[in-house]
This record gives sequence, structure tokens and C-alpha cells, in this order.
Amino acid sequence: MDNGESSSTNNSSRPWESYNTVFTNAKAGMEGVDKEKVQRVVYEMSKGSKYFQNEERKEALMKQKIEHMRDRCAKLSSLDLSNYQKVVDKRILELEATRDLSRIWLHVDMDAFYAAVETLSDPSIKGKPMAVGGLSMISTANYEARKFGVRAAMPGFIARKLCPDLIFVPVDFTKYTHYSDLTRKVFRNYDPHFIAGSLDEAYLDITEVCRERGLSGGEIAEELRSSVYSETGLTCSAGVAANRLLAKVCSDINKPNGQFVLQNDRSTVMTFVSFLPVRKIGGIGKVTEHILKDALGIKTCEEMVQKGSLLYALFSQSSADFFLSVGLGLGGTNTPQVRSRKSISSERTFAATGDERLLYSKLDELAEMLSHDMKKEGLTARTLTLKLKTASFEIRSRAVSLQRYTCSSDDILKHATKLLKAELPVSVRLIGLRMSQFVEEIRNSDPSQGTITKFIVQKDSSRQAQDLDDNDSFDLDANKNCLSNDESGNVSFGSHETSSAHLKDVVEYEERSQIDSGKVIPNQECMKKEERLQILEGDSLLKKYKECKPDTSHSMNDNSNATEAVSVFPQTEPLYWIDGYKCVLCGIELPPSFVEERQEHSDFHLAQRLQNEETGSSSSTTPSKRRSADSNILKPTPFSVMFLTSLCFSLKVS
Repeated sequence: MDNGESSSTNNSSRPWESYNTVFTNAKAGMEGVDKEKVQRVVYEMSKGSKYFQNEERKEALMKQKIEHMRDRCAKLSSLDLSNYQKVVDKRILELEATRDLSRIWLHVDMDAFYAAVETLSDPSIKGKPMAVGGLSMISTANYEARKFGVRAAMPGFIARKLCPDLIFVPVDFTKYTHYSDLTRKVFRNYDPHFIAGSLDEAYLDITEVCRERGLSGGEIAEELRSSVYSETGLTCSAGVAANRLLAKVCSDINKPNGQFVLQNDRSTVMTFVSFLPVRKIGGIGKVTEHILKDALGIKTCEEMVQKGSLLYALFSQSSADFFLSVGLGLGGTNTPQVRSRKSISSERTFAATGDERLLYSKLDELAEMLSHDMKKEGLTARTLTLKLKTASFEIRSRAVSLQRYTCSSDDILKHATKLLKAELPVSVRLIGLRMSQFVEEIRNSDPSQGTITKFIVQKDSSRQAQDLDDNDSFDLDANKNCLSNDESGNVSFGSHETSSAHLKDVVEYEERSQIDSGKVIPNQECMKKEERLQILEGDSLLKKYKECKPDTSHSMNDNSNATEAVSVFPQTEPLYWIDGYKCVLCGIELPPSFVEERQEHSDFHLAQRLQNEETGSSSSTTPSKRRSADSNILKPTPFSVMFLTSLCFSLKVS
């Protein structure tokens, strides 16, 4: 009790101690930094800002999630845990059977890459604290700056407060790409099929090279690092292990300009993993770390195995399997199959602004960059997506399907301008453009094929006259804020993704595995995911239709009929928010008080579905099949069939 009161008093008098953001996480080169000072500066300079408010919302959601997990954990009986432990024991045997200690993987990570390239270009800044970026945002910082707590993804004005002598150098991606290409030439000498993690890191399978040359993994790593330095003048760090997951962890141990080798021996691997903090694992971020630590008391990878029964009781099987694999030191050992690219994009972050001229200028720059990248890879596409991050950190996206495949910067800019115009006025801090649906993806489709809307108008006009009241017809051109037509007549649906960008970091929740066969599952949890998706889509579409449809109530003769025409889907919130807080589609939890966020989250699922249909991933599911599958759940009127068909399948019917 006293400890709780003391902690509460501490938080009120020293609030920065509980304010943890990406800025306060330690990176290589930040050992010995006064963390409390960094936290205090970040807190004081962020307080009251839009970012601060967004962080507070994320913190509140995370705390509710942790509290809920604690409650669920407390309700587990000894019999429940015993049953889940049997599952864990079985999964351990199955996962152990997949352990492969025959491969040697090398992870290479360039040291403060952007900063190192700039120092190479301007030797006068060598040895001085320097960061690449500006006052709005830093891309990376050299090791001299990191000693003050300055790090990547930190706003420049906070970095300047931490280090008054900090030198800023503008970003130059052309330069970084050039040096990245040089490093990749070296990598290909050791593994022609290496996996590029980013511009400054890569995974290499050096098993064959070690065998052919009779050298150890450590010797190959040292030779490769020397070759990279000879070719580029830049240093890199390396990690050698039996799989990619461990190799990445190892590459961070002796940075900068060092390496670490983990022997391919099970006992050595298990000893190494036993004391490894969970945050060191790729894929486990701040939120997941806090959930594991604060709700379940899991701080190290070894404890994931020890508390495996809790993980399988509280998380989805896929998430629990991942955690258990990490605890056993297992990771990928086979080179992933090369998959065709699904999209290509460019985006830029800058100081929040509502200046339309500046925003259009940024759009022009991005269109040029995207066009250049597409031409470089020989790609043409016909679906353009605009991404915006507002000053309040809300993520918005709009998409349009073009009439023809293109990589022209003029075409991209023309349609991107229309998408941006639909969002104005707005204060924005990030703009991104993405092109998808490449030529090779839709070999069986005809780019000149008419849209579903055109088909309905031409082929089914008589049915419309019989089934729809003239006053109830939906004018696709009536409100361009909801539906916008491009020059080809293709209708594009502008959707807003979830405003809580942190949701992607929260571990997915699904319905618990039902070990006890006698346990009764609520109907909404038994419902097939395809059926739940239809309900969610319908509810979101209906809400958007109600918001966007012009007011024609004054011309309606029968209000009851009008109500029947638009009330296609019942208000079924409990069906996709289990227990009032959990989304049945992805497991994300949002309290009932987060009304706006809930609707935006529903719209996010809808946007994903529309995007999947656009890229052809759902082309095999026809409207008639979907209506048949859900006939017991949804009772659409003729109007709703026409409305949803024209909206959801307006991009093209493959």
C-alpha cells in the first residue's frame, strides 16, 4: 500500500518518469546517457503539443489493455492453466523439431549510416555531434550526438535542447542510395540471394561460403566488414548465428564497427536467450513490451517459455507461437521465396503545415520520386493511394483507380492533386504516395473493361426502375467528398484509416482457444470471420452513405419506406465488439467511450477490404456468392444490393 502511494506521489511530482516514448529508448552508442535527463527534457518540450496528446491517448489505451489482461489472468483457474500447459508442452516438442543448427546466418548493419555518409562527404564535421534532418525531425544521429541522448526519430528542437552544439545536415537520399548500392555489391560476393532489410542492413546466408572456403562464420564476417570499408569507406557491425532472428540481435552487441558470433549449439543458444530482454527482439515494440512486463511479469525471453501457459491463454495462437519460438531461440533459417512486389511508395515527414502551396509542392516532389523509382524498376500501375498524417497524428488515406497503367509523374501528380484537394483544408505533417496493382498482377483483366456502375446503368436500368423509388436513388456524383469520379468514370472510395497509429504495435487478440470442450462460446464469437466481416463492412458503408447522401427528406412521400430503404444492416455493434471492447476481426481493444476511434477502426477494416479487392486478392468472391453466404445474417433491400455492389466493386470486376 505504501509502495503504491509512494509511486503515485513520485509520478505527480516527477511526471516525466512515466513518460516513455521512442525518443527515450536506448540505441547503440547511448550507453551511460542520463535517461532521467532525457525523459525530463522530452516531457517538458512535448507537453501540450499534439504529439503529447496523442501519446497520452496511446498510454491510456495501453493501460486499459494491461488492466483488462490482468483481470483475464486473475480469472484463469488452475485447471485452465494446467490444460494450457499441456498445449505449451506439445508446441515446444513441435517447435524443437524444427530447430536447424546447420545454417550460418550473418546480419550486417551499417553504423549510423546516413550520418556516416555525410561525414564522409564533409570531413570537417568528423568528431562533432551531428544529426541528419532538421528541427522538425531527425533521421539519424552520429555516435558523438548519441552521447547526449540524441537519436533517430527525435524532433530536432528537442535534440538541440539536449545538445546545444548539435550540427544539422539535410537529408540526401540520392547519396545514401548510392552508398547502399556499393555495400550490396559486396554482399552479393558472399550471398547472391541476400535479404535487404533496408538501405543500411542485410541478412546473408553464408553457410556455403564457409563450407567452400573452410572458414568460420566469424572469419567471413570480419572479411566482409573489411571489404565494405574498402569499397565505401564506411564501417559496419555484424552478428553471426544459426538463424536470422538471433543474428540481428548479435549485430547490435558490439556496435559500432564490431561483431559478435553465437555458436551453433543448442545449450549456447538457450543460455544466450535466457537473459535477453524481450525488447531486443525484432517485432516486439514498446506497447508489447509493457503488456508482457506489466501484465504478465515477463521481462526476458526465457520467461516466455516459463509462462507459456499464460501466453496461450491470453493471446492468439499465432502470437503465442511467436513468443514461444523467441523463448526457444528459434528463427528463420531458409531463404524466403522471392515474392513479386505489390506496391511502391514514397513519403516525407516535415513540420506540420496547412499551407496549400507547400503541400502541393511536396506532392510534386513525391510524384517525381515515385515516377523515377517505378521507371528504374520497369513498373507501371493503375491504383494510386494518397497517405496523410495530420498535425494531430491522424492517418488518412484516399485511393483512385486510373484508366490506364502508368508510371508518368504527370499522371501521378494530376490524380494525387485531386485526392489531396478533397482533404483540404488540413494541417499535415506527412504526405505519402503509393502505386499498386501492377500490370503483371491482373493478367486476366482488361484495363478497358467498364466499371460495375456502368454495367448496372446500361444493363439493369429496367430493374432499377421497378425496384427503386426515384426519390431514393443514390447519385454517385452528388457528393464528391464521399465518392469522387476520375476521368474514366471509375469510382474511388476515400477512406480514413484508424487515427491511432499505435494500434499496429498492439499484439493481436483473437478468441481464446477452447481447450475444455464443454465450454460454451457466445454466438458472436462462434460466428465465422467472413460473416463478421460482412456485418462490419455493411455497418461502416451504411454510416458513410448516411453521412454523404444529399438531404432528400423533403421530397420523400413516405418516411417509413425511406427508413426501410437505408436501414440495410442492423446496429450490430456487440457482434463485432466482443464484451464491449474487443474487435472480433483483429482483436484490437477500444473502450466504449472511444466512440470516434471505434468508427474509424471499423472504417480501417473496410479500407483494407476495398484495397484487397482492388489488387485482385478477393477477385474470386463474387457479389452473388457473398450475398448467398450471408443470407441468414443480412437481409438487404434491392436498394442496398445496388448501393453496396456499385460502391465495393467500382474499381473493376476482375
